[in-house]
Amino acid sequence: MPIRPGIEVASLSDLGCQRENNEDSFSYWEPASDAEFAQKGRLAVVADGMGGHEGGQEASRIAVEAIQETYAETPATDPQTLLTAGFHEAHQRIQSYAVAHPKLRGMGTTATAVVVVATNLYYAHVGDSRLYRVTREEITRLTHDHSYVGRLVESGVISPEEAEAHPQRNILTAALGAGAEIVVETPGAPIPLKTGDALVLCSDGLWGQLTDLELQRAVLQNPPVTACRALVNLARERGGPDNITVQVLRVA
Repeated sequence: MPIRPGIEVASLSDLGCQRENNEDSFSYWEPASDAEFAQKGRLAVVADGMGGHEGGQEASRIAVEAIQETYAETPATDPQTLLTAGFHEAHQRIQSYAVAHPKLRGMGTTATAVVVVATNLYYAHVGDSRLYRVTREEITRLTHDHSYVGRLVESGVISPEEAEAHPQRNILTAALGAGAEIVVETPGAPIPLKTGDALVLCSDGLWGQLTDLELQRAVLQNPPVTACRALVNLARERGGPDNITVQVLRVA
């Protein structure tokens, strides 16, 4: 789709080196009308499915579609409210699909989504995909990992460095489609962006193989399309044990 001036966008999803199919999904969307664009801005989503190859693939696809459809088709209101509503709709659709397809029960997915309206950032997050903000001064992870190991880090039981190699780091404590209710992580208020700031959405197949500094360098030293390819190649060089998905949005 045509991308309006004001931002550079690139996305890439890769099977990795050890998987037989890709259970990640992603999307980027802008409204067709300028009037709606002024209200809703730009939406980007990354999801990483779980529950067996077919279940995970379906769960991530359903999540991305539900979030985008809810955001696009609901009459304009606060972007954060729309985004959160999309996550709840995705949660319900995945559960309904699992009931209709009993072999896929247990399916679920992470999801991380951003909306950029003018220079304001909104986001919603469930699971252990990640959202980073990259500037020339620093790289900041805006989301928390909803995982067993993430809880250990937040409680001070282990360090972030120990978490990266923890054998149980892939055990999620929250996912769309899992459990009766979900709590969607959101910012307390819109986050202002500056020219040159970059947003990175990625699945754990990427961040699990790279350091934050390597991610920052790739994004700062390359245009988004080249940065995506460089990051995926680096994750593959280190074994690529999982599917690898990344989106880079840079404020122009």
